[in-house]
Amino acid sequence: MSLTQQLSFIQLHSDVASLIIKLAPAPEIIYWGHQLGHLDDAQLSQMAMVVSRAVPQARLDLDVPVSLCPETGRGSYGSPGLEGHHLGQNSTPIFEYDSHTQTGNQVEIRCVDDIAKLELLISLSMDGKTGVVKKSIQLINNNESAYQLNKLVLSLPLPYHAKELESYTGRWSREFQPQRTQLEHGVFTQENRRGRTSHEYFPGCLIGSHAFSEEQGEVWGFHLAWSGNHSWRAEAKSDGRRFVQAGELLFAGEIELAQGDSYTTPELYASYSQKGINGLRKANHGYVREHLLNFDESKPRPVHLNTWEGIYFDHDPDYICEMATQAAQIGVERFIIDDGWFKGRDHDKAALGDWILDRKKYPNGLTPVIEHVNKLGMEFGIWVEPEMFNPDSDLFRAHPDWLLTAEGYATPTGRYQYVLNLQNQDCFDYLYKCLDELLSENNIGYVKWDMNRELVQATHNSRAAVHWQTKAVYRLLDKLVAAHPDVEIESCSSGGGRIDYEILKRTYRFWTSDCNDALERQTIQKNMGIFFPPEVMGAHIGPHHSHTTRRQHDINLRGITALAGHMGVELDPVKESEVEKQAFAKYIALHKQYRHLLHTGDSFYLDSNDKTRHAYGVHNEREALLTVSQLAMPDYMLPEPVRLSILDSESDYKVKLVEYPQSSAGLMKVMPDWVEQDEVVVNGAILKQVGITLPVLDPEACLLIYIERV
Repeated sequence: MSLTQQLSFIQLHSDVASLIIKLAPAPEIIYWGHQLGHLDDAQLSQMAMVVSRAVPQARLDLDVPVSLCPETGRGSYGSPGLEGHHLGQNSTPIFEYDSHTQTGNQVEIRCVDDIAKLELLISLSMDGKTGVVKKSIQLINNNESAYQLNKLVLSLPLPYHAKELESYTGRWSREFQPQRTQLEHGVFTQENRRGRTSHEYFPGCLIGSHAFSEEQGEVWGFHLAWSGNHSWRAEAKSDGRRFVQAGELLFAGEIELAQGDSYTTPELYASYSQKGINGLRKANHGYVREHLLNFDESKPRPVHLNTWEGIYFDHDPDYICEMATQAAQIGVERFIIDDGWFKGRDHDKAALGDWILDRKKYPNGLTPVIEHVNKLGMEFGIWVEPEMFNPDSDLFRAHPDWLLTAEGYATPTGRYQYVLNLQNQDCFDYLYKCLDELLSENNIGYVKWDMNRELVQATHNSRAAVHWQTKAVYRLLDKLVAAHPDVEIESCSSGGGRIDYEILKRTYRFWTSDCNDALERQTIQKNMGIFFPPEVMGAHIGPHHSHTTRRQHDINLRGITALAGHMGVELDPVKESEVEKQAFAKYIALHKQYRHLLHTGDSFYLDSNDKTRHAYGVHNEREALLTVSQLAMPDYMLPEPVRLSILDSESDYKVKLVEYPQSSAGLMKVMPDWVEQDEVVVNGAILKQVGITLPVLDPEACLLIYIERV
């Protein structure tokens, strides 16, 4: 009997990556990396030979795979994929391969444990264009006894040379902060118990070859699509094998499966690149655009003005109409009224949950304001925070039983508010009715959906219930989107507290951070942009004096930083000087000029020896837009030339300096020759290998270069 007759394989291939699974004795990924092309039986036999492992002394007497759901019962001493029990029994199940179905690049593998009477359905797919892998597992309990599920996570292996890890931590107003760790031995893990995706621990990471960079190295990226509690870990076993695991973090008693019941994990998305982080950007953005976004591609993403930092709770319809008038004059296309429009909402300590228009502030209703906004050619949007209520609210006074809490315990407030239990059907129906009426009775095209605090004591019917609360949020959004398909929803959670692929399936945009300080935004946007394309990344030009950091920045840094995402502005145009308004108008116009490229092209960052600068942009086959942002004092007197690896060596390109801050001009006696001309034509090979010499930049300043194929 031949080796291929003894062993069955599943092959998944894409334009950039391949993944090969050996099915017995337990389904195991034996290769995941650069595209191989379809392997015939002889080649599969060769692969089976070369990947078979030795069985060393002083260990178990047989080889133990790191399977798609690693099992303690099989002798896998790393972190198991499944943990649970039937009233204390069946704590170490062993799943045997039973069958599989494959359609193209999608496969479902069935594994069973006939003793424990448990069943696993493992779903894996690879996108043919981008190589993005999607994995989930369904656990079915066929036992007469209830199964207490403690953990079911998704595991994917990595090669030995994947030993450098980049993870993302942060806090409010400082999301997506990177940290590098060497993964030589042991475990790196992050756990989030805040009940939302969280500012602190983004559910994703990169792992790659030593010192992988924006343009260099093999690198694998991972993201768990889940908006509740989660955990992930990267483990290097004592035998050198390594893997990543990610899944929902379940509280004690949260999931109990009766006979016939099932639990399905969130989806884990993973991507591979041979060309550094830029390859992951290309794969992730391509996948998200093709499979997750709900955009009408013919409609440009409109420039926003949000009233929050302009007026806070001080709402006057006539004044707001004047704000809208002046917003339209500077190029704004969507005008959003933020918090403070509903009755009793004069500060953040009262009225949340009472979704009735404040007739003292709006005696004639919202209609005159909306009509004024629409006549100016802008869409109208509004802010809500449906999942919360204040103790000082009519809703709480009428329904204290709708509080999400552990019965009998004192419940702490957060931001002076409580969380509503959306698992309570009456509460769910009330919220849907309020939102449905708001959208049905007004010409509202956009909803900024906020969620401003973590969950604590999240129980329902005396059982832990973060899982079910998260599902209820999805259900509420799904129902609202079905009833109002033309309304766009933004996911906001004190800024970047709820940013993940699963919430993105229901929304159109993220509020990336409450921090509009452009210097902070440079780091936040860079790292968020590894996983999410620019058109879903809310990026606003903030005021000269930042409301979160108290720093002051020139409009050059503020405008160019916001250019790269889904642009908006945070200001009261009525109070701004004419000079400042003209400056805002300039960068809005610049964004619109390049919006088609920014929101459809391939994003990239360039490696730089000077860590005080970012060089980044977006390109397609015809054109590119490059930004150089000098974050701090440069390491050297003369800036390092920018080498554009994204260009074609065989083509010629027109190069034009679009934006350069006048304040920086005094740093040089002589500018580079190419800058002095309106535009120059340069061969692509020169731009790739030699590069462009840059003018000197002040700290906290940007320049913008447009490049077009001749």
